[in-house]
Amino acid sequence: MVFTPERCTNMEGLSDQALTQVAHYFSALAEPTRLRILNCLRDREHNVGELAERCACSQANVSRHLSTLAKHGLVSREGRGTAVYYRIADSSIYALCDLVCDNVARQLDAQAALLGSRDSQA
Repeated sequence: MVFTPERCTNMEGLSDQALTQVAHYFSALAEPTRLRILNCLRDREHNVGELAERCACSQANVSRHLSTLAKHGLVSREGRGTAVYYRIADSSIYALCDLVCDNVARQLDAQAALLGSRDSQA
């Protein structure tokens, strides 16, 4: 089942099967290395070696994470000779990530302001 903005504007009315699929999609994003990989792919495609270097991970680790991202339709792969290049398959993922990052930044700012006001009262 593919969710499009016209078909799924909220979770109300989604079947258990659909909610499970949504949860699996989010689980693919619930790992910092996968988020780093997605961020590296934001501007252009990369092969596993390039991603491993940029993410400071082993190639085996990056390959495992790329497999998960591909399984969920977030990245696509193209073989060229002996190398495999990965690119973003669903660029809407960046809107979701940016929304979450903005929310986290606001929460951290609020926490810092709260701690700052406590420190100035002490």
